[in-house]
Amino acid sequence: MPSLTQHDIFVLEKINDPEAGPSAPLLIDSTLPKDPNVSDDALYQKVSSLERSIIASIQEIELQIAGLKPSPSQTPPLSRYLTCVQDLDGLIQEYPKYASARNNRAQALRRIYGDGILVKSTETASTEEATPLDTSAPEEQLIDISTTILADLSTAVSLLTPRMPYMPLSPQSAKTLSQAYTQRGAFYHLTAKRLSLKSAELRIDGSREEAQWRTVDFEEHASRDFMMGGRYGNEIAKALAVSANPTAKLCGEMVREAMKKEYAGGQAI
Repeated sequence: MPSLTQHDIFVLEKINDPEAGPSAPLLIDSTLPKDPNVSDDALYQKVSSLERSIIASIQEIELQIAGLKPSPSQTPPLSRYLTCVQDLDGLIQEYPKYASARNNRAQALRRIYGDGILVKSTETASTEEATPLDTSAPEEQLIDISTTILADLSTAVSLLTPRMPYMPLSPQSAKTLSQAYTQRGAFYHLTAKRLSLKSAELRIDGSREEAQWRTVDFEEHASRDFMMGGRYGNEIAKALAVSANPTAKLCGEMVREAMKKEYAGGQAI
């Protein structure tokens, strides 16, 4: 029985791991400022402390929604969530280049308005998606929110991406960059799945490039973002990169079929 050649092995590795092969290594330097755009350590501590306080409030709300903690307040979870988003708005307005706050605002808005905000359809969404806290927002508001989410994630990625391949990152910057890429990848991936629903159409402002994308475009960009999320430290995102990539899935099927035929003496199986 013929054995796999080095070329066969290389092809299979590329299908299973899109990052296989030569690439610039990720350089982490813990002596660098935690955020390259908030380089003063005292200021960073102040800004990150404000952000942690907001995130702690969001986590508290989630525990109460899940019934894991009693709620001392009569204020509905949606109202408290919106207050947290307003606090993030203020933080971003004061420190527009602080990427972590943008990543967290995008996540909070997705929780409030749903992962399927980029698509409108008459068909019920998948049960794997969390139920939005606000199910009655008007169309115009949803378009504005979707624009904010996409802009926040793109800006977070842009703010922290090294300008040169061999430029080092602080551990904190790499983590935030990984989170932003992974979150955007998940957002695109869920949008692609929703576009398969009955009468589905995009709910995106025409000024955004995503407004012109098809399902396969969302799948491919999701895969790329998962790959980058994996590169910057998220192993789950790295594993999702191939499964979300329609081209890789198709190539994998073609290679497997070709090899089955080759090792069966050229006969179809």
